[in-house]
Amino acid sequence: MHPAERQTDYRWPLLWAGALVSLVGAILLGVAISESEAWAEVAGALGLSFVGWGGLVQAFDAGALTLGAQKAASVAGPKMLVAGTLVWLAGWGLIAAGIRRAPASGEGPSPAAGAPLYPRLARYRDFYWSTLGAYGGGILLAELVLLLLQTVLSSGVPSDLGGAARESGGGLSLPPTIAFAIAFIVSMGVAFASGFVGASRAQRLSFPEATIGVFYLGLPVPILLSLMERVPSLQLALGYRLREVTYVAGLIGRPELAYWLVFAALVLALILGINTGFIAAGSGRVDLRLGFELFVARRHVAVFRPSLLLGALAVLMFGIIPPLIVYFIIRGAEAAVERTRVRALGLADPLAAASAQHRMKLHEQSPTMMMTALSVGGVGVGVMALIIVLSVMSGFEADLQQKILGTNAHAVVSRYAGDLPDYDKVMQQVKRVPGVVGQTPFIINQVMIASEGNVDGVIIKGIDPNSVGSVTDLPENILPGGDLGHLEQPGKILPSSAVEDAEGRQDAEEDPIIGKPSKAAKPTVLPGIIIGRELAASLRVVVGDRVNVVSPLGTELGPSGPIPKSRAFRVAGVFYSGMYEYDSKFVYILLKEAQDFFAVKGATGIELKVADIDDARRISNQVVRVLGGYPYRARDWGEMNKNLFSALRLEKLVMGIILSIIIIVAAGLIVATVIMLVLEKRKEISVLKALGVPDGGIVKIFLAEGLQIGVAGGVLGLFSGLAWCLFIEKVGIKLDPEVYYIPALPVRIEPVQTALAVIIAVLVTYLASIYPALKASSVEPVEGLKAE
Repeated sequence: MHPAERQTDYRWPLLWAGALVSLVGAILLGVAISESEAWAEVAGALGLSFVGWGGLVQAFDAGALTLGAQKAASVAGPKMLVAGTLVWLAGWGLIAAGIRRAPASGEGPSPAAGAPLYPRLARYRDFYWSTLGAYGGGILLAELVLLLLQTVLSSGVPSDLGGAARESGGGLSLPPTIAFAIAFIVSMGVAFASGFVGASRAQRLSFPEATIGVFYLGLPVPILLSLMERVPSLQLALGYRLREVTYVAGLIGRPELAYWLVFAALVLALILGINTGFIAAGSGRVDLRLGFELFVARRHVAVFRPSLLLGALAVLMFGIIPPLIVYFIIRGAEAAVERTRVRALGLADPLAAASAQHRMKLHEQSPTMMMTALSVGGVGVGVMALIIVLSVMSGFEADLQQKILGTNAHAVVSRYAGDLPDYDKVMQQVKRVPGVVGQTPFIINQVMIASEGNVDGVIIKGIDPNSVGSVTDLPENILPGGDLGHLEQPGKILPSSAVEDAEGRQDAEEDPIIGKPSKAAKPTVLPGIIIGRELAASLRVVVGDRVNVVSPLGTELGPSGPIPKSRAFRVAGVFYSGMYEYDSKFVYILLKEAQDFFAVKGATGIELKVADIDDARRISNQVVRVLGGYPYRARDWGEMNKNLFSALRLEKLVMGIILSIIIIVAAGLIVATVIMLVLEKRKEISVLKALGVPDGGIVKIFLAEGLQIGVAGGVLGLFSGLAWCLFIEKVGIKLDPEVYYIPALPVRIEPVQTALAVIIAVLVTYLASIYPALKASSVEPVEGLKAE
């Protein structure tokens, strides 16, 4: 064995035996901890063993346990605990015994002993502390910048800009989503810059330093945030300070998932910075020029050929089978015509026929070109599927949001306890808050509603007909035949024919002598009520029919004792919001009638409409500041419907991650394609390196080739995905309105998520090209040219 070769001897029987013994020991430890029900006590120590600073913390814990041995003995059964520990340590001892250094070779030095070392090896260093500091410090700094900037931008910065902000009681603050976007972009830039600086300093990728830096300095922050959701002491200590961060993380329903996704994005930015820094400074000097490398890559892989792009686009637009049929028909016809021409030429000149046949073979696609086409098509399919599915899900979310905000307010102002007797003064104060464009008082309660045909439990709402239209879409949702204004003028409600005849017979006075009606009594004017279409169908009533509203909360004194309060109403209109829950459970009456019926002085609260629904939370907080804080509070639409929209966002996120697997599969094709290109072009790579092209230049060439595949596939997927979305939107896929409450499949193209689909495809293809590009850069000129 040569001294330069690896001198490590693996004894596999001992390694396998040690792994088995250590597994048995771990099982015994788990059984001991389970029997003593001590998982809560040891979970923290076990978790710390996988993250940074864990060994140091566990060392202190071991010292504490040594001092308190009696307490430690009560954690688990001593026999089982000791046996499991000894077996676990014995297993690791066997593993250590299975790894030994091989004996040194007795061969003498080679003839090249004392010669200058190869420059790449001469410059090599096994570890760079400065690079570790750049990577670890950069990822930690990026996380802290994200947390601090998100908190500062969302909670408000004291500012002298604009008197409206000072009058509203707040500072210069942004909506939480916009603040998060800004903080996220800045933190990604910090992570990228730290990776670039670290790789430029080391002039190599330095993955050991990156791994140590991420584990020891990057993991503690997301772990701490995840534990904050479950540990009450951490919630009390940090929850108030990080309330804006936790609010944004809770928008998808699972804050822990949001923390780890952001952490993964920061690590990705760090990796991109590392790779970019290595490419730019791998040759010993910063070189950001790409002209020569892009020229070579474009001529080499030839992704942007019209035939390839048009063929891939045809497959994306019309499916696989029809374009393939047309392709094979055209190619078969061309081949038949060409062979006939060559045969006819061969009868006259065999040498010319052989030359023509050789040229015909040269025009056939090579396997690498075929794999390039498949890679472009795979990326395009992934991007197209991602755009279509996310756009359809965004359409459902937008339709649901429109219906909810059309029936409910953007924000609600109320008191923690009791009603708002002085709601007029409160409305005057709220009116001064910038961003509030409409407000209306309301009273809400739960009652029973009954007709001659059925009875149901509903939510009754007292409203002001004059101002409710400035907050909700109730006036536009009234079906023909009804009128919201009839709540204030119930005398204009025309009873239905059946009701009119029955009430007319009851109201007419009968003469006791002749037994015939003598004169009609004046009809009783009942207050009006607006009900939903589904509720009207359930009660089997129409406009003008009479219904009874029974409140179990308020009671009246009857002959036999307290009885539920009841009042008769006449249906003044039927509304249709498009949501079954609202159309079957909501009824509206005049605010004054609700005050009399429930004995409420004032209103339950005030509904608000804001100019920007995404900024409703900040405007609600400003309203509370204007009102002086406690006992007033304000809830925005996102908080009132948090579970529903969080579930929709989580579903969209999971669906996007699942569909991204298609792009990852296409990335595997890109890896294979670029590796085949490296194998085909080993001679050309050797020539370029012999002419002085550095390793970074070779990496640039093959990264550019992979990026061209990603860009071509992303552009084709973007074009075809938008085309299919427009087709679905214009032509429509019909749905049953009785089941889905929408006539056609909704589509909403969001620019941000559409751009993200293309960016994800380009990033995945970029990452997939790193390994083949590094393999290409490691080709030595002698290896590529020795067979030539």
